[in-house]
Amino acid sequence: MRHTTRAQTGPRHRGRGRDLAELAALFGATAAADLVADPVNGGPAGGVLLAASAVGLLAAAGCHIWWNRRHRPPPPPAPAVEEAGATDAGTTLWRLRTTVRDTPGSLGSVCTALARGRVDIVTLQTHPLAEGTVDEFLLRAPAALSAAALALTVEEAGGSDTWLERADAHDLVDAPTRLLALATRTALDPAELPLALRQLFGRCTITSIPEESAGAHRPGAAGEPDAAAPTVMRLPDPSGGTVVVRRDHLPFTPTEFARGRALVELDARLGVRMPARRDVLTLPEGDEISMRRAGPADHAAALAMHGRCSPATLAARYHGPVADADRYLEHLLSPRFGRTIAVETASGRLVALGHLLWDGEESEVALLVEDDWQRRGIGAALLRRLVELAAEAGRGSVYAVTQSGNTAMVAAMRELGLPLDYLVEDGTLVVTAALPSAAGADPSAAELPWVSGRRP
Repeated sequence: MRHTTRAQTGPRHRGRGRDLAELAALFGATAAADLVADPVNGGPAGGVLLAASAVGLLAAAGCHIWWNRRHRPPPPPAPAVEEAGATDAGTTLWRLRTTVRDTPGSLGSVCTALARGRVDIVTLQTHPLAEGTVDEFLLRAPAALSAAALALTVEEAGGSDTWLERADAHDLVDAPTRLLALATRTALDPAELPLALRQLFGRCTITSIPEESAGAHRPGAAGEPDAAAPTVMRLPDPSGGTVVVRRDHLPFTPTEFARGRALVELDARLGVRMPARRDVLTLPEGDEISMRRAGPADHAAALAMHGRCSPATLAARYHGPVADADRYLEHLLSPRFGRTIAVETASGRLVALGHLLWDGEESEVALLVEDDWQRRGIGAALLRRLVELAAEAGRGSVYAVTQSGNTAMVAAMRELGLPLDYLVEDGTLVVTAALPSAAGADPSAAELPWVSGRRP
């Protein structure tokens, strides 16, 4: 039903009054013409009377135009144009998931209840189950509608196991487009697999279990739903072992298992690969070095570099016995736990390594430069590249752990020109740098949950 207001009825009444006035003017003009007609036709001053009448009419018309222009109402304000991707100030985006019975009309009841609450359904995905269906909505709701009230509305309409969280503009991308983008990133770089899984499943924790200990966690093949633990997904790791994905309070559906398996299988089929980017830098002395992504294939060259490093250099990097340095390399060079940059001379000799390590929701940067190549600006260049990678991944900060007397590392962090925070404890210095927001970075990637094992 359309609601009528006084503002809406006013123009219509003014239009009727104007019609009556024009009709009265017409009758008046007819009577005046009749009165003037006799003198004009019968007297010598008829031409003068006609001319005077014309002048009077022109003057009246001019006064009418002047009056209308002076009292013309102002034009209505132009509607504000929203920026691309912006949401209405009075609405909030929500991601909501609920389970409904697999019967005709069940989903319709939920949609009708949302419509009564002035909630707009932006997108809808269905996840069929053996009994019932999990429906995932992207909703635009009035800002005054609380999360509890929204959940109650859905549950009263027949939904169960309802879960919701705040959404943002990135969730407006439809599911097929998002999956294709994640598959493209995974195909270009194996280090993107944990990031892709994180963005695919939302807030979750991902753990890589080595092959030799994977059987102790759960017997049987990975990649199958576990009825006893519906919030846990196990996928075969292409590099060996098992990838375990855990998500609190939100069971995985068979559709999500299929999507996770598809990403992992794509990574496995493509095999070992690294981005081809190589940056060539000229040192102050004139020597040229190149920086590129490193991986498991660089294990032998990294071991040889360890052999050329002094015990003091290895101890400053690994914060422990020098004998343990070599066994850390396999972990550090794996793309599953972060990203590694190798520095090579013009002859192809590996002289430095820089590591960006995923540490839950934080990121650690670490550098190792061969003794003969120290104090030439290599460490600073490596650190800048690692910070770029962290920003591209949407990280909010990076930290470096070093000895309190390692002035070279502190100087390299200061050269970044970023806000720094210092923490000293028992001779160990932790320097944290706050990163600027990466343009176009996915906010969900800012909380990388890829949990590695023991890190040096």
